[in-house]
Amino acid sequence: MKCPKCGGEIPFYNLKPNCMHCGVNIMYYSQHEGLMRDAKRSELEAGVARMIIARIKAEFIGSRLAILRMVFTILAAGALCAPFIETRFHVPMFEGTFSVGIIGLIRGFQSGLLMKTPALLGSVLFAKQTVAAIVPAIFFVVIALLDILILAALIVGFLKLTQSAKFMKNTALAGMIVSAAAQIAVLVMKFTTADTETASVKLGFGALAALAMFLAIFLLNGALLKKGIEPVYRENDPKRRELLKQVRRGDVDLDSLPLPIFESEEERAERMKALEEALAAEEEGKEL
Repeated sequence: MKCPKCGGEIPFYNLKPNCMHCGVNIMYYSQHEGLMRDAKRSELEAGVARMIIARIKAEFIGSRLAILRMVFTILAAGALCAPFIETRFHVPMFEGTFSVGIIGLIRGFQSGLLMKTPALLGSVLFAKQTVAAIVPAIFFVVIALLDILILAALIVGFLKLTQSAKFMKNTALAGMIVSAAAQIAVLVMKFTTADTETASVKLGFGALAALAMFLAIFLLNGALLKKGIEPVYRENDPKRRELLKQVRRGDVDLDSLPLPIFESEEERAERMKALEEALAAEEEGKEL
């Protein structure tokens, strides 16, 4: 065994904690080096973590436009709760409502009405009204999928801020087209399907609400792209990220770096303040 400080040979039977050549405490000397190395790595990793947080903040609350975009993205999902179109069936011994919307579809599933759709399509009394609900339901599914894509882009958008905004803008444009087509389909189904004593069709506003939300998302992302989405990083954090990559590749040895590795005037003031507070707390502890 060799001393970590002076390199002198220490026989295996020498169990003393101090080096017989230079007198350094072998365990604590190595521990000190390890702690220094950990502190340097922590500084670099903390800088990278702060950069990720800064990107998340820029994505969700970095500006009023970002906040509004998040709000309207949530509202776009909420618009699907409003009915697109509603079909009512009422005959002796049977009555039900098939509403195209999240709430209506859930209720239709719970009541078993959705399971009766094939029978309703084959019925002479209810076939036209059932088709009037199924056609908007197809558009509803497409709009729901587009909503999911926009929400997913918002959630992971901090990874690539600009690409996420472009994707949301293009997806919102597709959502506007599909929503407009859904509203047209709803109007066509309403005015080409006559109400009878056994079944009736009622207009809903869900497609218009979805269209309005997609339009807002489209405009907000366009404004964000025009304005630019730039996260605010702490000084030297980008340098810490690049240096950490070099350390992980083995191009730079942590032991060769100073501590702190990078330090701005603001960071130095924070460090000195924390040190003064720690010393003051230590003095108070001694007095007690």
